[in-house]
Amino acid sequence: MRRSLVLTDETAGHPFLASLPPHIRTDAIPLKARPKLRLTRADIRGFALAYLGCFVAVSVFIA
Repeated sequence: MRRSLVLTDETAGHPFLASLPPHIRTDAIPLKARPKLRLTRADIRGFALAYLGCFVAVSVFIA
């Protein structure tokens, strides 16, 4: 089955972005408007506890 040709936008840059309809491209959040990722002490502590817990569980399983 052949599809009809899709009109593209040359200013989009990437071929995939050029194939998207204009209303999809304009609703995208600009890079500058995205919220910054902020790690808190609780986030680092939770990651460390999960990492160490998994490490201990695997070590006990192997031994």
